[in-house]
Amino acid sequence: MTPAARAATIADAPALERRLDALDWEAISRSLDEIGYARTAAVLTPGECAELIALYPREERFRSRIDMARYRFGEGDYKYFAAPLPPVVTTLRARLYPPLATIANRWEAALGSRTRFPSELDGLLARCAAHGQRKPTPLLLHYEAGGYNCLHQDLYGDVAFPLQVTAFLSRRGVDYDGGEFLLVEQRPRAQSRGEAIATEQGELVIFPTRYRPLAGTRGHYRATMRHGVSRVTRGARYTLGIIFHDAK
Repeated sequence: MTPAARAATIADAPALERRLDALDWEAISRSLDEIGYARTAAVLTPGECAELIALYPREERFRSRIDMARYRFGEGDYKYFAAPLPPVVTTLRARLYPPLATIANRWEAALGSRTRFPSELDGLLARCAAHGQRKPTPLLLHYEAGGYNCLHQDLYGDVAFPLQVTAFLSRRGVDYDGGEFLLVEQRPRAQSRGEAIATEQGELVIFPTRYRPLAGTRGHYRATMRHGVSRVTRGARYTLGIIFHDAK
């Protein structure tokens, strides 16, 4: 697409779609390759963040709730949205997927994998359904003071898209303190590398679901990635998780 055509497409799209289409995907791709994750400027407005947080008490909008302490996942809770997803979540999931699929397929090729992902989200969801994965996976996560999330991966079946997104809904230093987003990269025959990311309301962090390619002396190899949340020291922290594959 020419720059003029891309600008026209962005101008004709609704507000959230315009913000997503204006993201610098070359910079995002480069950051994912170089450091294993990418951050955006604020994509969601304070109003959109508040709208999502306000859904949390509405049990009819969710298909299940997980108490982290019960399963020793951490301290806090999260809820998986039921279908149909809220419009903001639907837009984020559908609009972010195509450029991420391009990166995912490049990664699979670098690793010598024959797996390739469809260019549109509907194709991925059809593949999930063929493997019995039909439950939506976007979720809202909620932590109070003392809450945290242990390092983990979000895998729900045989089909797993290699990238996912977290959107940060609460205001660091206003609504909560602490609660840094954590990423740990485990490298073969080397010590693990960690990142603690202090995030701002409305921004997105894009990161690997389970591994990313790293260049070695004999080509690329898989570096396993896990993510979590450090302890919240004050207030309440809400985030939106955008996972692209569905669950069984």
